Amino acid sequence: MSAQAAPFAVLTDIARRSRTMAAGLPEQQEAVELWNGIGFVLAGERYVAPMGEVTEILHVPRYTHIPGVHQFMLGAANVRGRLLPLVDLAGFFEIPRSSRSQRERRVLVVEQGDVFSGLVVDSVSGMQYFAADSFVASPQDVPANVQPFVHGGYERNEEVWKVFSAAELLGDERFLDVAQW
Repeated sequence: MSAQAAPFAVLTDIARRSRTMAAGLPEQQEAVELWNGIGFVLAGERYVAPMGEVTEILHVPRYTHIPGVHQFMLGAANVRGRLLPLVDLAGFFEIPRSSRSQRERRVLVVEQGDVFSGLVVDSVSGMQYFAADSFVASPQDVPANVQPFVHGGYERNEEVWKVFSAAELLGDERFLDVAQW
């Protein structure tokens, strides 16, 4: 019986030593809930459109001017067989454009129901992630014409990114009525 106990005793000893030498489990950290969207610059200010409101990001395509429309309506472009109306967002809001070059401008393609449009912005910063608890209900320095479309913001590195609702813009009568008559 002692010959059979010896292997068991060796295994028990190995198990005991393993437990005493084993590192503990990593400290459990609380997961931070994140909010994300597409970041862009308009008139030198940082904005972010919620994910799901922007369907695509493009370089500004060649487009055809359309007579008889407001100046903020740049024209229409053929994008994969669909006519994409291009709207200069800074022009629509009557705010000064930032000094960024023409090559940095991008188009945020938005679509809601029957409305399909391209919003031309100064530049796009790509996907942005923010801690959900960094939400700011009333961000500062939002131009008056833009305020109805800004729903709070998220702070990161002492800078607030304003949450811009493209979906709400697409439902605005002034945005939909581009005729200059």
